[in-house]
Amino acid sequence: MAQADGSGQSTVLETSGRAIAPLSPAPSGDLQGDPPTAEGMHLSARPRRLRRTATLRRMVAETVLTPADLIYPLFVIDGVNETVPVAAMPNCERRTIDRLLVVAAEVHRLGIPAIALFPALDPSLKDERGSEALKESGLIPRAIRALKAALPDLVLIADVALDPYTTHGHDGLVDDRGTILNDPTVAVLAEMARVLAAAGADVVAPSDMMDGRVGAIRAALDGAGFYETSIMAYSAKYASAYYGPFRDALGSAPQWGDKRTYQMDPANGREALREAQLDGAEGADWLMVKPALAYLDVVTRLRQETRLPVAAYNVSGEYAMVKAAAAQGWIDERAVVLETLLAMKRAGADSILTYHAMDAARWLQEA
Repeated sequence: MAQADGSGQSTVLETSGRAIAPLSPAPSGDLQGDPPTAEGMHLSARPRRLRRTATLRRMVAETVLTPADLIYPLFVIDGVNETVPVAAMPNCERRTIDRLLVVAAEVHRLGIPAIALFPALDPSLKDERGSEALKESGLIPRAIRALKAALPDLVLIADVALDPYTTHGHDGLVDDRGTILNDPTVAVLAEMARVLAAAGADVVAPSDMMDGRVGAIRAALDGAGFYETSIMAYSAKYASAYYGPFRDALGSAPQWGDKRTYQMDPANGREALREAQLDGAEGADWLMVKPALAYLDVVTRLRQETRLPVAAYNVSGEYAMVKAAAAQGWIDERAVVLETLLAMKRAGADSILTYHAMDAARWLQEA
């Protein structure tokens, strides 16, 4: 075996009477692989040829991630000049409308085309029926009007669900037995969507998973003359454990029970196709899978089954895990985030809602 002598040069040791040559130093830059030899393998195909340099790899890349693929979710609170950190989501904050305008301008500058708005309401504004959701003077309608006046080209996506507005934290109206009522809830959601469209939302995004809500919302929007307001349907929203930090951010965790009677069972994939087909038939312009990372198979299956755009939601729990591991120095945050988002796009997502959006956009511009 070879070892260094006092001069720093490699020496050759004898092993069983046979000399072993020292290893050559590794070349700098991209490693080139094994050098050609007279006894080389006779291969008709060598896929590594197209991985040889960074330029070649870029030329044959099958998937390209850009800031235009991203949507940035933002939490809105009432008040003036205030930001409140979300403990479980480092670098994410609840913002008053004036502070929201500042970050939205930066989002627009980075080439991110859209933001999704979620309200974190004072508990005093919540009731059993989510009445605050129907007020044209409510928090999100006011935020939409301010954003449209300041940044008319930024696409605004408004969540349509009752859980941030109800004292019980469920996405629908509840009867005395604790049953989530489908049809009465849908009537409220349709009116909520109309209020958001009237404020100037470009896209309304029903995330409640009630049956028939897309058709009812489309009818309400068209009946009020909002023909151009799009619907991004949470078509495959699973009853997932990955939502915890988001519910903390909004104070929208259910106060009893769970959401398994309306959100989807994580065991089911074919059911997602049925939900997507129904939403498309009812007038959805856009379909969504939520969460994303543990459901990339569902993203791919939807992409194969529909001609509609497909979005994936890189949810709060996925974000928090990356942030926690990065804080410990266990992963390279930038590399992991960009690889994860690229995988979501490769799986078939046309758009990705992610709390990493601003960081990812900066990193992509630096690449």
